[in-house]
Amino acid sequence: MGKTKSVGVTGRFGPRYGVSVRRRIKDVEESVRAYHTCPRCQAKRVKRVSAGIWSCRKCGLKFAGGAYKPVVVREDRAVLKEEAKGTVREVKDV
Repeated sequence: MGKTKSVGVTGRFGPRYGVSVRRRIKDVEESVRAYHTCPRCQAKRVKRVSAGIWSCRKCGLKFAGGAYKPVVVREDRAVLKEEAKGTVREVKDV
């Protein structure tokens, strides 16, 4: 098997598909597999469960975010802060 120090996770593609496509795939796949910061406890322990579902391994928070990176909208952050304080507001139906 060849060396994969510079190509990383895209070493499985060999010379196929072109270098720019393989670099893009490498960035996305490394981001998916990395640990991310939890919006509730601020620990760097969030891992992807499946596409769009993220889970913190420290506080147990499970939330929906982006498919490749855990994106938390500003309104969700406010709810998470209130939840951490113990004062969760009720969501009104429109």
